[in-house]
Amino acid sequence: MWLSEVMLQQTTVAAVQPRFERFVARWPTIEALAAAPDAEILGEWAGLGYYARARNLIDCAREIARSGEFPRTAAELRALPGIGAYTSAAIAAIAFGERAPAVDTNVERVIARLHALSSPARAEVERLLAAMMPADAPGDFIQAMMDLGATLCRPRRPDCSACPMRFDCAAFASGSPETFPGRRERKTRPHRHGIAWWIERDGMIWLVRRPRRGPLGGMAALPGSEWSADMPRPPGALGTLRHVFTHFSLDLHLVARADPEGEGWWQPLGAIAEAGLPTLYRRAADLVIGARQAA
Repeated sequence: MWLSEVMLQQTTVAAVQPRFERFVARWPTIEALAAAPDAEILGEWAGLGYYARARNLIDCAREIARSGEFPRTAAELRALPGIGAYTSAAIAAIAFGERAPAVDTNVERVIARLHALSSPARAEVERLLAAMMPADAPGDFIQAMMDLGATLCRPRRPDCSACPMRFDCAAFASGSPETFPGRRERKTRPHRHGIAWWIERDGMIWLVRRPRRGPLGGMAALPGSEWSADMPRPPGALGTLRHVFTHFSLDLHLVARADPEGEGWWQPLGAIAEAGLPTLYRRAADLVIGARQAA
């Protein structure tokens, strides 16, 4: 439950399922995960995005291994790295049967519509959800609420005719269920620029590991500059790609360079897929290799 909830944060079930199965086959116990090198875990995570989750997973596994037991309550779970209010409640309810109100986006929408709440506060949603939770099988109830929000009580075109709670639903009674909850105002996403150096020699490319803290922390990468808000496109760039992160977008300019930069390793270009590159740098490599093949 812990691993699946962490993997499913901001990521679809379709994307997670094969990666989850591969992950647990490689590290079937928390002790095995805790003993694994960071680079191997981060490499296995490559492509799933939101890499702070992987770093927190490593820290969390090692803390649990040191303590000798997995916490069983939401309050205890929340003290672990990378486990917040929703994840701790979901694990406690589904794995251990605690009446812990786990509120994800789907559950929040169901509760908001049941009570016709335009701008529900999280504490209010948790209180209303907790009042509904049965003493028996609270985990089944939570999963049912999640599925209800995902399949029937959808953000757009909710299938109210099939909903088992429609006759108790204030939003359904209003005749305009889609208007609940009200839309949140989206913040403007800032834009940044950065340079990645393409350092190639004898059919190999120079890779480094990014600092553990910060964007793509701990991941394999092309060496390069810091990312800043204002940077002109460098002359002679091999190409530029745009990548959108959760909180900002980035133009990454690829520039050829002769000598290695920083501590790293030579990766054969023919085995670039095995380097554990996150999507940004995998796209960068594809851009350069693709342009060369097209020429």
